Order: sequence, then C-alpha cells, then structure tokens
Amino acid sequence: MKSKSNKIKLCFFILCLLCVLFMNLYAEDNTNRSAESQPWSVRMAESIIIRHPNGYGNWDYVTGTVLRGFEELWRYTGDSRYFEYIKKTVNNVVSSNGVISDYRLSDYNIDEINEGRMLLLLYKETGDSRYQTAAAQLRLQLSQHPRTSEGGFWHKQRYPHQMWLDGLYMGSPFYAEYCRLFNEPGNLADVVKQLTLMEKHARDSTSGLLYHGWDESKEQSWANPITGCSPSFWGRALGWYAMATVEVLDFLPLDHPGRDSVVAIVQRLAVAVVNVQDEATGAWWQVLDQGGREGNYIESSATCMFVYFLAKSIRLGYIDASYWPIVMKGYQGILDEFISENANGTINLDQTCVTAGLGYGRDGTYNYYVNETHITSNDGKALSPFITASIEIERYKKQTDVKIPIITSAEIEFGNYPNPFNAGTIIRYSLPAAGHVSLSIYDILGRQITVLVDEKQFAGTHTITLQLGDNSRSELASGVYYAVLQTGSYRKNIKLIYLK
Repeated sequence: MKSKSNKIKLCFFILCLLCVLFMNLYAEDNTNRSAESQPWSVRMAESIIIRHPNGYGNWDYVTGTVLRGFEELWRYTGDSRYFEYIKKTVNNVVSSNGVISDYRLSDYNIDEINEGRMLLLLYKETGDSRYQTAAAQLRLQLSQHPRTSEGGFWHKQRYPHQMWLDGLYMGSPFYAEYCRLFNEPGNLADVVKQLTLMEKHARDSTSGLLYHGWDESKEQSWANPITGCSPSFWGRALGWYAMATVEVLDFLPLDHPGRDSVVAIVQRLAVAVVNVQDEATGAWWQVLDQGGREGNYIESSATCMFVYFLAKSIRLGYIDASYWPIVMKGYQGILDEFISENANGTINLDQTCVTAGLGYGRDGTYNYYVNETHITSNDGKALSPFITASIEIERYKKQTDVKIPIITSAEIEFGNYPNPFNAGTIIRYSLPAAGHVSLSIYDILGRQITVLVDEKQFAGTHTITLQLGDNSRSELASGVYYAVLQTGSYRKNIKLIYLK
C-alpha cells in the first residue's frame, strides 16, 4: 500500500511540474505576442529599459541622444514611465545642487552639450532649479567656446579650427531651445549661423552632400589643401547634421529672419540624401556616395537618421509629400536589414558603426570608414533615431488610416487644471483632425507672453505644461492671462488665473 501511495504522490508531483511548465510557456508566449503587437517605437524603448533598467548611461552625447527618443515617445504616447526613465538617468549624474558628474567646461567639447536638452525638459516639467543650474553651465560653455574666424564652434578644444557635422547636432538644438526658454531671442541668429557656415564650407556642389569635417586652417593631414574639407561623405555624420536642421527649426519662430535659410538647407539636403539611397534595400551606405563598392556596407544609424529627417520634414511641410514613398522604402529597409528579435520579445538594431572621427591617425578616407571602424548592435546612436523615425511613421499611418472630420468649435476640448494656479498648470486640448496649431499666452492687455505651440499636429489629445512663475518669467505679476488656441479658421480662448 505504501508503494502505491508513493507512486500516486510521484504522479501528482510530475503533473504539478507539467502544469507549472505549461503555465510558464503560456505566459511567455502571451508576453511575446503582446510585445509583437506593440508599435516598433514602443518595442524598442521597452527593449532598452529591459537592458538598462537603472538608467541608460553616464553624461555623454550617446545618453543624450537615447533620451531624446524617450522624450519624443513620452510626448507621443503620454506614458509617464518614459519621462521617469529620463529623469532617473539624468539624476544619476546631476547632483541636487546642479553639478554634472565628470563634466569639465574647460574641455570645450561640443559633444558634452547634447544631453543638456534633457536638463531643459526636466526643468520645464518639474521646476527643479538643479536642472536650470546645470543647463546654465552648458550655456556658459557655449558663450566661451572657441570659434572659427566667422563664428563657427570648434568641434572640441583638441580639434582647433575644425567644424564637424556631428557637432551641429550636439550643440545647436540645445542652444536654440535654451534661447527660447530663457529669453535670448537675439542669439537665435547665432544658432542659424552654425548651420549655414557648415553648409557653406562642407557642401559638395556636385552631389549636394556634406563632407564629415572642415578645417579652416587647412593644416590637418586629412584636410583638402584648397577647400579644407575631409575626403569622404560619412553617412552618420550627415545624419547628425540632417537631424540638427529639423530640430533647430522646432525653436525658430515663424517670423525669424533665419528660418527660411534653414528650411532651404533642409530642402537641398533632402535631394542629396535621396539620390544616394540604396535602390535594392532602401537603406543608406556607410560611405554615402560609394554604394556597392568593395568593403562598403549599408549602415543602420545613418538610415534611421535619414528616415526620421525626411519623415519629419514632410510632416512639418519643409519638403513635399512626394518624398513619402522614399521614406517608407527606407523604413522597410530598416526593418528588413537591421532589426532582429529575441526569444523574450525584445528587439535588436544591428549593423551600426561604433564610432568614426578625424585626426589622431584617422585620415577620413574611404578605407578608414569601411576597414578601420567596427560594427555593433544596439548602439544608442542608432536606437534613438529608430524610435523617432518609427514615431513619424506611426503618426503618418494614424493620419491616413482614419477618416479626418472637419474641425468645428464643438469638437475641440480645451481647458486647463488647476485654475487658479501657482507653480504651474496643465493645458490640454483634443484635435479631431490634423492641422497647423498655434497656442500662445497673452496678458490682459493683449500682449503676447510666450508661444507654446506653432506647428502642424496630428489628431488626438495634446498636453502642455505651463509654468508662468519659472525664472524666465519671474517678473510676471499675479492676475488674469489668456491662452489662445487656433487651428484653421477655428479660434478659442481660455482664462488663466495666476496667483503667486
């Protein structure tokens, strides 16, 4: 009898184990199915969080680039986890009194500016002065940063008289946003100057592409003795510059005298970029104008950057919508050539050039870019452009898949909470259709205080946090203000009561 009882217990134990195994497999399968149903932008962000749960990295341009993707995804989805991930990452390296770990102003390294955009975001959203203090250090660097004779920022102190395409993304969007946030409208012309100088000196008149670097002194071994330009068109370098143009435009007022110059750069650049897209895959090459040459390869970060650049330029009206098939071909190329999936539902972005530069043994030749650099997966320099490119694609699909109704006053919800307010208020509005939106704050005398939105936006709910009492507007008195929303022919006001 005892033997029979033991056999029954053994069978029951085995049955329990099989049930647990089945449940785990079922749960894992459901998890994977759930992951696969998510948009690509979300899948990539979730994969990053799984791989880097305690924050992305230290203070550097790669971390800043990745967090830009999270910022866009937070704004797009409204999921606060993405904002909290940004905050956690930044707080790992920025102390409570605004000191940035391992940052040295005296290095005059333009790369160190890039993550500063997250300081501006966190300051706007939280009002915590530590972020303003830290951002002010970066602004001080720009005010003292060494420049070319025409006023272009050197790439780094250790790269004298040189402007690199990379540096335009590292410094210019932060500079432009800082000027808008802290009331330096006169310095926006300096932001525009950086972009125009780079195109003036590095653009090839035949292809329209820009060389990776330009040496004003023409003393570097890699510099053309006549033009000062480096020898090759490196894909990611031009990708950085392309992203810089459309992100600077986010902060240039519509009536700014330099805005048309930047839009013209975008339009010229779009033509040049499209001309070197790989016909077979839709991707772009490591050395852009040498497609198919031995050793050259299609590269993921440049491809993601160009898809994002072109898609955003279409959405905001900088280039014609006829470019859209090229964007979709490029995006499909990313999915086909560079995305791989793991058993746990996470995804990888493969075939990214780790790094490339000029000087100190790096001659900028074709051989250098294809044979003396390395390839990796899940590099932050590609991950963020993939997220932002995906968001642009997802926005477009939502716009085209849904029948867009005509906007009427009854269909737009527009309000704020709390009201009256002290530290800040949230303005929320819901658009039933895509269109150009302007949202500005006026005082009771009709004087414009600030512009919160001035761009094309897609249908859906949009949320803006307004802090009338931040340091940039500390002179404002308590009283009544008005938020004015306009889209198409529709215009609506709400009253804001500010109490200090």
